[in-house]
Amino acid sequence: MDPVIVSSEGPILQVTLNRPEVRNALDQDVIAALTKTFTDVVPGTRVVVLQGAGSVFCGGADINYMRSSLEWTEEENVADALRLSHMFRAINDCHVPVIAGAQGAALGAGAALLAVSDVAIAADDVVFGFTEVKLGIVPAVISPFVLPKIGQSHARALFSTGERFDANKARTIGLVHEIVPAANLADAVKKKCDEALSAGPLAARLAKEIAKSVGAMPLSDAQTWTARRIAERRASEEGQEGLRAFLEKRKPNW
Repeated sequence: MDPVIVSSEGPILQVTLNRPEVRNALDQDVIAALTKTFTDVVPGTRVVVLQGAGSVFCGGADINYMRSSLEWTEEENVADALRLSHMFRAINDCHVPVIAGAQGAALGAGAALLAVSDVAIAADDVVFGFTEVKLGIVPAVISPFVLPKIGQSHARALFSTGERFDANKARTIGLVHEIVPAANLADAVKKKCDEALSAGPLAARLAKEIAKSVGAMPLSDAQTWTARRIAERRASEEGQEGLRAFLEKRKPNW
């Protein structure tokens, strides 16, 4: 059985964690599959949906995978941690919007999968937590990806206690963007996909880059860089088609 199922529905790439018997926990095979999938996104893809099979989105790291690390040297553990980090970065840097739908639980690395997604939708019964400290380890690898989403204050409180929290708190701290009844999760994800597909394909990619990049730039650099980006878009074929379609009260041709 494939640990990750990848399928295309037109411009939508469906990526499904497929280990429901272990709460879709991450191991070496899942990490490798997700890294490859998000590094080499299928041509023609305009949005990626990340989801988990069964009743749980992702319960964190696989216990047998974690048990193996007890026998590794420090350098072997470093190499393994970097593989996990590269996986998160591949999702974070995916050039098209990534929409995640979570049910059941999103713990540890599972919560981090939501942090590296552009849109995170959670069922109202999801349990969240950065629970690594409960095992005497730390949420180190996920921290560069989680902190930009939830901020230092919430990270300090949740990382150091390992406490579990509900969907309302996850939305309050910015880890998820929308909460829906569990029965409506698939419909909510589809609706968000439809929104993404209504945008200009190249514009959507650049908008994601802007959101990730501008905050880290000095203001003067950001002003120049963003002015150049909008000028390029206005002059582009896609930008002109979008404006003409709006003025002519018709749908654009993408």
